[in-house]
Formats: sequence, C-alpha cells, structure tokens
Amino acid sequence: MRNRIKTVAFLGAILMAMPMFNSCTTAEKIVYLKNIDEVQLQQLTSQYEARIKKDDLLSIIVSGPDKQVVMPYNLTLNDMTNGGGSYNPEQSTLSYLVDSNGEINFPILGKIKVEGMTRSDLVRYLTAEISKDVKDPIVYVSFKNYKITVLGEVKAPGTYIMDSERISIFQVLGRAGDLLLTADRKDMILIREVDGTPVYHKIDLRDAEILNSDYYYMQQNDVLYVRPSAQRVAAATTATGVWGTIFSSITTMISVISLIIAIG
Repeated sequence: MRNRIKTVAFLGAILMAMPMFNSCTTAEKIVYLKNIDEVQLQQLTSQYEARIKKDDLLSIIVSGPDKQVVMPYNLTLNDMTNGGGSYNPEQSTLSYLVDSNGEINFPILGKIKVEGMTRSDLVRYLTAEISKDVKDPIVYVSFKNYKITVLGEVKAPGTYIMDSERISIFQVLGRAGDLLLTADRKDMILIREVDGTPVYHKIDLRDAEILNSDYYYMQQNDVLYVRPSAQRVAAATTATGVWGTIFSSITTMISVISLIIAIG
C-alpha cells in the first residue's frame, strides 16, 4: 500500500509539473545579439540620416546677425492662409507640412521639393538660397512628428513621438518597456513605407547582424510588430489557458489513482 501511495505521488508531481515544462523558456530563445562576438561591425549605421517624406511636419527657423533681415524667411500665422504650413496650438509652434507632392511652401522662396532630402540637405539648400539676399544666415531644421508604432509582446505598446530621428530599434523597444518573455525575438515584423507602398521585413534580434542592417535605425511612421512565441500562442488558444492544463492534469491524476485502487 505504501509503494502505491509513493507511485501515485510521483505520477501526480509529474502531471502537475507538465505546464511548467511546456512553458519553459531557455536563454537561447530570449537573449539579444547572441553572436555579437562573431560579427564584424560596419560603419554604415553610424552614417544614417532620416530622409524627409510626405506628411512630415518640419520646423524651420532662420536666424542671423540681423534679426530684422531674416524675419521674412520665418513662418508666421499670416502664412497659414496661404498654405505655408500648419499651426499646433498645444506646442505653440509653426510647422511646414510636406504635401502630397513632397513640397513645402517656404516664405520668399516659394515651393521647394524637400521629399528625399535629409535635414542636412535642406539646411544646406536653404542656407545657399537665403545667402543670395542675407549675409550669414543660420538655418535650423527639425522633425516635429517623427512617430514610431510598437505593437504586440512589449510592456507598453503604442505610438511614440521621437525627439530625434536617429533612434535604433533597441531604443524604440526601450521606450515601449522592452520585450516580454513571451515575445518571439527571432521573427519580428517591421512595416515600412517605401515610395508610398508598405513593405515588411523579418527581424531576428538574436542575430547581431541587425547592427549592420538597414533596419537598425527606425524611420518615421515605421510599425514594429512583436509576434508572440509559440508557447504564448498555445496558451492563448487553450480555452482556459494554464488553469485548463492544470485541471486536466488533476483529472488525469485522479483517474490514475482510481485505476491503482481498482487494480489493488
């Protein structure tokens, strides 16, 4: 009888532990950049600069030694009626909206094709044009709506406005609270608009080659979807999840006990 009790207890322990075995996660599955010592890092990513796209909001300020002379080159509320830009009362800033043609309407200079330019390109262009009439102008350009969306298995999914266009995929995940343990790090999806068409790329954060890829730095309006792991999907598709598994294990254990008693 004592041996039967030991057998029942042993079987019960195994059955109760089954959910834990099924949901265990190894370091191999969750570690980032696991092969970083084997990857030869390039300088491609360090030279990254975001390019201006349609629907971007740009803040452009022109300054110089003579404030009165450069004043006409700065957007004012009066320019709003002429389609020169947009006004955000919450930020108290005037911004230039890149229209469907990839252009902005700049004071004095008129329509300028800015789509495809970097901030540095636009600064150089405006400086050169304004210098024809103004001595030593200083031009500042920044993005006002550089937003990135993170969805799926992260702590805080949502859309984030970035204060810099030079932000890596790891910094974006940091803003979203990092990946959950239930995230599939080897099969993330990055959706990016290219020439007006959304395209997607698969990303494996366990592979350090991401540091050399075109997707290390995020672009405006990128959407990063973190897929759930297979274990997470299995648990979610079970009617009662882990508790259902535990209940099933208990039921099986009771059946085993009944069988042993009947045999005895």
